Amino acid sequence: MNRPIDATRSAQPGDGIDPWDRMRAHTLARIGLRRAGDTLATPEVLALNASHALARDAVRTPLDVAAVRTALAELELGTPVHVTSAAADRDQYLRRPDLGRMPSGPLEFGSSGTDLALVVCDGLSATAVTDHAAGLCAALSQAFAPDYSLAPPVIATQARVALGDHIGRTLGVRAVLVVIGERPGLSVTDSLGIYLTYAPRPGRADSERNCISNIRPPHGLGYTDAATVARDLIDQIFRAGRSGVSIKPRASSTPLPSRPLGITSDSEIA
Repeated sequence: MNRPIDATRSAQPGDGIDPWDRMRAHTLARIGLRRAGDTLATPEVLALNASHALARDAVRTPLDVAAVRTALAELELGTPVHVTSAAADRDQYLRRPDLGRMPSGPLEFGSSGTDLALVVCDGLSATAVTDHAAGLCAALSQAFAPDYSLAPPVIATQARVALGDHIGRTLGVRAVLVVIGERPGLSVTDSLGIYLTYAPRPGRADSERNCISNIRPPHGLGYTDAATVARDLIDQIFRAGRSGVSIKPRASSTPLPSRPLGITSDSEIA
């Protein structure tokens, strides 16, 4: 019989036991950090600084649009289009969220005549988009076929969620799915979110959207599971004729990962 862990017990010199090790296996949070006197031990400080640097890189690194375009083109949904927001550069994007919600100029494409649009936005983590967007969009296209038609993918840079409203209205779709890099934390830098908006148009409130967050296999939600939830939400949204807080994802029979999800402190939102 296993004895309970005494988390208050300090490891004794020479016993090779750290009572926090078993708990660390179940969370990405920093717990039971080693100390040197009244401060953190040097390895802990260095690890914290490294994580902070990775989070900054996720926010600051420009999205490799060409690579994402090539990956999305392989889905055979049509030639991906690249648009930019009204934010001229990353500094302005971070200081002026309002500019990230608007296109830089007239959108140069017409109505698609499709049900759905996929808009891939760098958001606050180009790392997440680079690592996961192509795989997620492939799962989404499979989940929606053949019942719903999809417009050619749109890649948006310096983009916030609400930029998808302008794109969706221009494409004339029934709903837009914005796949966006979420705000990184010190434990998670590569989390994607999906924001679903029915009848997209400028001025939609955040309460009129549905969100699927923490998509980042293997430690977060997997591509197929996220696509299954998105399909369920779209089915409900189209039946109800609205999206938002009144639409709830139905329970999934998919078992949770053995390791709890690494939840970011807050999702990226419009």
